Amino acid sequence: MKELKLIAVEGVIGVGKTSLAKILADKFHAGTVLEKFEDNPFLENFYADPKKFAFHAQIYFLMSRYRQQREIAQIDLFQSRLISDYLFAKDRIFAEINLGEDEFALYDKIFGLIQKDIPSPDLVLYLQADPELLYRRIKHRDRKFERNIEFDYIKSLGEAYNAFFFHYNQSPVLIINIKGFDFIGNDHDLVYLCNEIRNLKEPRRIVSRS
Repeated sequence: MKELKLIAVEGVIGVGKTSLAKILADKFHAGTVLEKFEDNPFLENFYADPKKFAFHAQIYFLMSRYRQQREIAQIDLFQSRLISDYLFAKDRIFAEINLGEDEFALYDKIFGLIQKDIPSPDLVLYLQADPELLYRRIKHRDRKFERNIEFDYIKSLGEAYNAFFFHYNQSPVLIINIKGFDFIGNDHDLVYLCNEIRNLKEPRRIVSRS
């Protein structure tokens, strides 16, 4: 595998993408690219009234992520290593779930025009978890704009993510079922993950405790 200069961490809401991205950045002496979801002025309204605000929230996220990823493209990755807490292509997962047919058709035209400008990661870490665990985490952290998230929405996202990564082949993927792992509080688990990242040779590998 080529040298890892750009790593993306992905997974459903509540799986721990940002926390892991920050820890890995420290371990790999890398910079971070963190999604600024809290800046989206439509997000709280979306969770309260998805049908009314889905398109507004989705387009805002799409353009915000695009600007961030274009900045990555300007960085000399021969001199830098970056860890991102999202994969640009995942934006379409949410669009397919949340937008109506006409809205999605318009969104898809915009997405198709801009995605060619986005660099592909050298590796994607896909964090998997049961929807029950994710829902408990979301409720426990109690972010104001997430209080109206329903369990069925988290479940549908998990199914959509699994389908997306089943077909994804633009980058090598390390699929990690987080059940039984504690990458934040357990150094042994973190070292294990770092070794899996460094030693990955195949285009797709699944890691779990089972």
